[in-house]
Amino acid sequence: MTTPSLLWLRQDLRLHDQPALIAAAHAGPVIPIYVLDDDAPGKWKMGGAQRWWLHHTLDAFGTSLADKGSRLILRRGDAVEVLTALMEETGAGQVHAIRHYEPWSRKAEAALGDRLCLHDGNHLARVEDVKTGSGGQFKVYSSFWKALNQMMPPGEPEPVPRTIPAPSKWPKSEKLADWDLLPTKPDWSTGFKDWTPGQAQALKNAKAMAPIVEAYDVDRNLPSIEGTSRLSPHLHFGEISPRTVWHAVDGHGDATTFRKELAWRDFTDGVVLTMPDYGDTNGRPKFDKLPWRSGKAADADLKAWQEGRTGYPIVDAGMRQLWATGWMHNRVRMITASFLVKHLLIDWREGERWFWDCLVDANYGNNSVNWQWVAGTGVDSNMFGRIMAPLSQSEKFDAGDYIREWVPELAKVTGDAVHDPEESGCRPKAYPAKIVGHREGRERAIEAGRHAR
Repeated sequence: MTTPSLLWLRQDLRLHDQPALIAAAHAGPVIPIYVLDDDAPGKWKMGGAQRWWLHHTLDAFGTSLADKGSRLILRRGDAVEVLTALMEETGAGQVHAIRHYEPWSRKAEAALGDRLCLHDGNHLARVEDVKTGSGGQFKVYSSFWKALNQMMPPGEPEPVPRTIPAPSKWPKSEKLADWDLLPTKPDWSTGFKDWTPGQAQALKNAKAMAPIVEAYDVDRNLPSIEGTSRLSPHLHFGEISPRTVWHAVDGHGDATTFRKELAWRDFTDGVVLTMPDYGDTNGRPKFDKLPWRSGKAADADLKAWQEGRTGYPIVDAGMRQLWATGWMHNRVRMITASFLVKHLLIDWREGERWFWDCLVDANYGNNSVNWQWVAGTGVDSNMFGRIMAPLSQSEKFDAGDYIREWVPELAKVTGDAVHDPEESGCRPKAYPAKIVGHREGRERAIEAGRHAR
């Protein structure tokens, strides 16, 4: 019997266009292994919403493997130690895996050394290959996109292997149910019912995006119609490859805006490749002097923001959608983040951590770069003095029906008054007053920015 190989699975839970799986299957018997490693990431271990998704996608992926005569082995612990022990137990000669860019993932890859054969498959192009003229990684997205676009289109996706050779003897696997990934007391995931984790749904979502891709440039900003692809958690868990998504919209009109959003994921991994602590450290050191608010009043404001009780309907709708469904509309993510950082003058890292725990698509590169973009502290970001006006943003992007859906206290408020019922004189008693005035919050943020400069 040919020596088996381990297929180390992380955020690449698919059979379609999976280069590590293809290489391992070509070499001989394959032992697919997923290691739940909560120690290596430290405080960046998966949040609650991600764990809910992980349970269901592992279940679906295990079924897909079984249909191919294979199986998914589950182990918990330090990934390097688990893989090393499993190689000795099974006599596996090599570990195949798709390359990842989170700092803890790269550390584990380095520790495995020449036992590990890495493949590129979770990006449109290998991150290290998209370089500036001086040979470094891009820190400005517009320049990155220009360079990446010259390398496009990506190669065609690879089909699912016809067979996945099985080893003569399977190692023992832990039981998924024993990992307690699903919430029980209480079960806060009842609003997640509209999600279907797994490769099959990811491919359906990509196909559904094709006929509406031309409208994406406008519709993606309208919360009430959700003109986005809802592919983000599927991409995060690797249930579909970026190049599969790229080619899914071929021949359906101008898909530039959609593809630029897809490429943003590649850019953010390039940022954390060169700045691995970007999730904790300001991209611009001058903002280390920024006087963030702290103390009881700031803590109370943070809690009100988390619970969607700020008195700003578009902000509250977004935060309640996040808690209920594990996802938030992209335009609203920017509005809610800007409100926390600018109007409330609360450190962006507080919001970043909340999103990390609540988002099913929480990705280290995306989450940290996006928060620093809004906060104005990042290497490629808005100026700190640019402050989004949530009330006018709500009206501009026609968020009335979105607000009525997620803030039931305002469900009966008609017309444009729903964007600012307090100013319109029709705020229901059950809905809170604004925790800070727009002008007051704006002026406080501008003064803090001056202090930092």
